[in-house]
This record gives sequence, structure tokens and C-alpha cells, in this order.
Amino acid sequence: MLVGKIPFLQAVNGSTVMLPCSYASCIGIKDLYFNWQFNDNGTMQKVCDSVIASETSVPKVTIYRERVEFVGMNRANNISILLWNITFEDGGEYTCFGRNPKEKGRNHSAIFHLDVVEELRVVDNTLTIMIASAVGGAIAALMGFMLLKNFTLYVLSKLEERNKECLVTSSGIDNTENGLSGSKADSKPTPKKK
Repeated sequence: MLVGKIPFLQAVNGSTVMLPCSYASCIGIKDLYFNWQFNDNGTMQKVCDSVIASETSVPKVTIYRERVEFVGMNRANNISILLWNITFEDGGEYTCFGRNPKEKGRNHSAIFHLDVVEELRVVDNTLTIMIASAVGGAIAALMGFMLLKNFTLYVLSKLEERNKECLVTSSGIDNTENGLSGSKADSKPTPKKK
């Protein structure tokens, strides 16, 4: 039995809430018995129960409390309930229970805590926003620094290439076959007269 990622809920008096619960079985189900129970100061009171004959059957749910509606769907392995117009007396622990005879009668349960309040309190996120802003600013500064570094290295490499080209063209190694001026042609000794 699973009650979702967050096993508790804070809800305003007079609102409607869904208490989520789902089941899973690797070997399938046959006559899966499930129920929801409410812990009323240590006494477990049944909210609803039913038997799911197979994966394709629709359960006939018996409800024992007012303002409760079964909203689960067997096709989605969902056995969630809806509580209408909740009051402060509805706050507390709800247990989603299931037993699958195909799993040799093993019991499974999950607890969901409902907290009923007059009004939801406003959470001050100032510190969270300040931390997120500081981290975001540090990441942006680091990225800016890395971009500036890469751009500088790129410019320096282009300048170095240009300087190498200047050194190559002014090195005095010219085309001597064309007889260009300034060429270092091997000087041939002048023939001696005999």
C-alpha cells in the first residue's frame, strides 16, 4: 500500500480533500480485501471497506462514515477516498489497509496524516529565495568568467598566428628562382680568365 510521496496533508476546515492510496502486486490480485480506518484517540474506526475480486472487477465499497466517497479505480490500482466538508474532528491518522490472498494473506498498510486547520499559514520563503539567488549569481559569475577566459584565449591565439605569419614572410627566405630583389641567391664565382 502506498499513500504517495507525501504521507500528510494540511487542509482548511470546511474543504474537501482526497486521501490517496494505491496497491501493487507482482503476482496479481484475487479477492483483495481493503479498508480505510480512522484512528480516533487510539480506537480504530472503519471508514470504508470492500473486496476486489480481480484486476478487472469494480469493487462495491461499503462506507461507514458521513461525508466520505470512494474515488478509487481498480484499473489504476487506486483505492483513494474523498472527505467532503472536513471538520476539526476529521483530523488525525488514516490507515489504508490491504490483504491479498494470492500473497498468502500478507497484510499491507500505509498511514496518512490529515491536519485540519482554521487557515493555512503563509510560509516565509525569504531565506530560500536569498540562498537560491546567491547560488544562481555565483553560477552566472562563474559562467561569465569562463566565457571571458575562453574569448581571451581565442584572441591571443589569433594574435599569435598573425605574428607567426609576419615572421615567416620577413625571414628572408624568398623565391630565388624568380630573381626577386633581396633574395639570397648563392653567389657564383666569376669565371677566371686564363
